[in-house]
Amino acid sequence: MTRMNVDIETYSDRDIAKAGVYTYVESPAFCILLIGYKLETDDGVTVIDLSGCGTKEEALGYMELCYPEFMESLSDPEIVKTAYNANFERTCLGKYFGCMPPEQWQCTMIKAATLGLPRSLAEVGAAIGLPEDKQKSATGKALINYFCKPCKPTKSNGGRTRNLPCHAPDKWALFIEYNRQDVVAEEAILLKLAHFDTITSFERELWNFDQRMNDRGVLLDTDMIGKILDYDQINRGKLLQEAKELTGLDNPNSLTQLKGWLNDMGIPMGSVTKETVEAALTLQYIPDKVRRVLEIRRNLGKTSTAKYTAMTEAVNGDRRLRGILQFYGANRSGRWAGRIVQVQNLPQNKFPDIGYCRELAAAGDFGTMELLFGELPFAFSQLIRTAFIASPGRTFLVSDFSAIEARVIAWLADEKWRLEVFEAGGDIYCASASQMFHVPVEKHGANAHLRQRGKVAELALGYQGGVGAIRRMDTTGAIQESEIPDIIRHWRNASPNICKLWNLYENAARACITQRRTIKTKHGVVFSYQNGVMFISLPSGRKLAYWQAKVEEMPDGREHITYMGVNQDTKRWDRTETYGGKLVENVVQAIARDCLAETMLAVEKSGYEIVMHIHDEIVVDVPDEEIAEAERAISGIMSRPPAWAAGLPLRGDGYHTKFYKKD
Repeated sequence: MTRMNVDIETYSDRDIAKAGVYTYVESPAFCILLIGYKLETDDGVTVIDLSGCGTKEEALGYMELCYPEFMESLSDPEIVKTAYNANFERTCLGKYFGCMPPEQWQCTMIKAATLGLPRSLAEVGAAIGLPEDKQKSATGKALINYFCKPCKPTKSNGGRTRNLPCHAPDKWALFIEYNRQDVVAEEAILLKLAHFDTITSFERELWNFDQRMNDRGVLLDTDMIGKILDYDQINRGKLLQEAKELTGLDNPNSLTQLKGWLNDMGIPMGSVTKETVEAALTLQYIPDKVRRVLEIRRNLGKTSTAKYTAMTEAVNGDRRLRGILQFYGANRSGRWAGRIVQVQNLPQNKFPDIGYCRELAAAGDFGTMELLFGELPFAFSQLIRTAFIASPGRTFLVSDFSAIEARVIAWLADEKWRLEVFEAGGDIYCASASQMFHVPVEKHGANAHLRQRGKVAELALGYQGGVGAIRRMDTTGAIQESEIPDIIRHWRNASPNICKLWNLYENAARACITQRRTIKTKHGVVFSYQNGVMFISLPSGRKLAYWQAKVEEMPDGREHITYMGVNQDTKRWDRTETYGGKLVENVVQAIARDCLAETMLAVEKSGYEIVMHIHDEIVVDVPDEEIAEAERAISGIMSRPPAWAAGLPLRGDGYHTKFYKKD
């Protein structure tokens, strides 16, 4: 197939970072300014200037008259269109020129992500060693800010709200060259990475599905969201006024003023953060007035409506929210990442009667809601999930994999007793506690108090975690500090094959890097080395990549495995350490992701529409009359391991609902 590389520059009065591309292009002000493209048979890049076209109809006529080759290539299924973040190009071009099937597009950014490289075009060029003239221009951001976004009206610019080419011809000429250089840089990246076969045919099919799902979007209850936001604004005003009356301060939101008042009241606080306020509220001797002011501060500091605001900024005119999931968002595992409203970290709903709480919010009866469900900021956070609703005449079927990471690690390590627990439908937390403490443990029966210890151990220790991991996971205080070493020892003694798996993967990685050897381990997990990159091939055939992997001596005198990657703390491209347990975590999470991927494609091929997915859970928009049949079909799909994972004991749990919630 012939390839055409495309890069465009656009204008909209919507902030794409907040609104997402689907709402960005929906604005009446949206327009395409420049189209840079290069067919692989061309000698150079062609840049099309559309800034003189007032409407998309004018742009279409101009393109058909002056650039028929581009228009033919754009619609030709035999020509693969490539772009860096192709979702942006295909969505914007689709707005102007009609449907852009994802099957005709490939994304260079995804190619980079599969190799563990940064997602930014500027950063990936530097990471792979492109010459400076083929990296993204440092002046590009300033040019984008000038031409692609609204400007602030001033006396000097005549009060205009948008900069046009005629306002700065020299800058416009630079912008055209910037667009041309982007096409050059993207092609250079594509050619540099071409010999790495990290995108399988299955991954291409999966990206196509991902694009269709994001194009489809999910319906929002915008009426309920609007009522919550309106009331929250009123309520915040009331709280602030109450705080003014209690304190006599002009601005109780001012940290300086508030700390001074607290000091005068005999409650000196060095900082007024969420943590320090919560700690102060536990004290017995605080005067009632101070306690109420701190409660107000806590409520005003809650961001329970932030996601509702994000929804309203990004929702389309048809009340659907699109583009909320980023394909290959996690470089190490290939899992999806949340965008715009971050659906991957939605608060859990814990009200037993969440449906009634939601009815009150939808009716705007916030007085009754507060009376029955307590503080409104907390209640609003509980309702965030329920803002996602099924389409008219349809019901959500929500189905997820039960304890999939625990199942995958047991399968990889051949930890027999664990596999037997899953195959029998047992409770892994009870079984783990029973193995650790050598007594029967039942969830609501004998030695039930030990189950929480088993749960903490399961969540904290599977990836070679230690004391710190136990502390992070033990949110209920089930384990005393003095008990932690014994908990770790008991868990590891009960799971010897998992401990061996840590060592196996670390030794395989070291030998692979230092000796350039290909090392095969259980269940088709293979370590190999190519051109400075360590790959871990998964049972599915997909590969995890560790760029510029090496074994080097560190300040502690030991040799550590390191690679270039995006540091999770600094979010910068930097050298990062790894070890056996971490490699096991990467592989386990990647296999769990591949199981989800196989399932989603199978569900779609069965004729059902997935509107979003969260971690290991899918949300399917099913016609009401098909719900019973769909539950049986999807449950069966989720309980069948992929062909490459024979013996993996998967199980899918599901329920149906008119609004999204945690069952």
